[in-house]
Amino acid sequence: MPPNIPLRLRELHPELTAIRRDIHAHPEMGLEEKRTAALVAACLRDWGLDVAEGVGHTGVVGTLRGRRPGQGAIGLRADMDALAIQEATGLPYASTRPGVMHACGHDGHTTMLLGAARFLAEAPDFAGTVHFIFQPAEEGRGGADAMLADGLFDRFPCDAVYGMHTGAGRPLGLFELRKGPFMASAGMWKVVFTGNGGHGGSKPHLASDLSIALAHFVLGLQTIVGRNVPPGETAVLCVGHIAGGAADSPNVMPAEMVVAGTVRAFTRPTREVLERRLHELAQGFAALQGCAATVEVRWITAPLVNHPEQTDAATSAARAVAGAAAVDADAEPTTGGEDFAAMLEARPGAFLFVGNGTSPGVHTPMFDFNDELLPIGAAYWVRLVQQELAIGS
Repeated sequence: MPPNIPLRLRELHPELTAIRRDIHAHPEMGLEEKRTAALVAACLRDWGLDVAEGVGHTGVVGTLRGRRPGQGAIGLRADMDALAIQEATGLPYASTRPGVMHACGHDGHTTMLLGAARFLAEAPDFAGTVHFIFQPAEEGRGGADAMLADGLFDRFPCDAVYGMHTGAGRPLGLFELRKGPFMASAGMWKVVFTGNGGHGGSKPHLASDLSIALAHFVLGLQTIVGRNVPPGETAVLCVGHIAGGAADSPNVMPAEMVVAGTVRAFTRPTREVLERRLHELAQGFAALQGCAATVEVRWITAPLVNHPEQTDAATSAARAVAGAAAVDADAEPTTGGEDFAAMLEARPGAFLFVGNGTSPGVHTPMFDFNDELLPIGAAYWVRLVQQELAIGS
């Protein structure tokens, strides 16, 4: 553990671990985090913070004002929702809800922010205001947008906003961030090919063969990034689902076939290119086979772009906690998506990863947040507040 962890956070480690494991055992899907939100709100009230519940459906915001005069205000954000995955860890505190588990570390994110709130509430020796933002529904259900639509930054004004995510498989306590585009815009796409179908044995010539249109489309997808996206940019198009016909009736040519997948891009112009080419290829190959295609593209997150000044602030705070050798301020961008991007479009700020150790990857049945990270993440939040809301600033 880094040496610059306040003694009080080390003392709180067992309590924070108990909170994290309680949340882990009772996971809730996005916009359904009623138990988690109630737990968060109760803790914050017990520690003397002003608490607003129901922000963006099930979000919670705790507000703490420093004992020193100051007009500055920052927001610190953690996410609370779980995933529709059946846990297979066999841990004593494993999920008690079949088919739902904390497989992305949000139980740890929530707890680290609670730890920082507890510490700062006991010693609010800073100038200005901190808003502790506990967001619902990061996993594709629009939690950041819901909080923003509910007036998040109008009701809780912030000069800057910061986020943090566990980094599965990265060395414990290694902080990673970069200025500019850091995470991709994430989306889902689906194409439905439709035609008249027919008998594949006796009259295939009378049917529109959707399988040929679909096959050419899937192969054509592989050309979109290579021939439409500039070589210096990164984009991803992947197929994750194909369906059509019935396994018990292979002699029937289906009247409908579906293919779907994910799409990632780092800029809005690249998003527009990918979306346009998906439509053009699907409809073009459908026309060649005498069938039709409908295309749906749904962007779940915007590109996550870190602001320069706030990235420097986050880097400084991380180095103060973990040392310069444990902070990579020029980390490689990732094509993972994160809806904190919407908050960064509304306010300047920065997002980083902090290493979770050698645990299995996120979004897998064996993932578990490393409790040794709890005081490290909490210490980062504390240092960031002390630094950005310094007395006299």
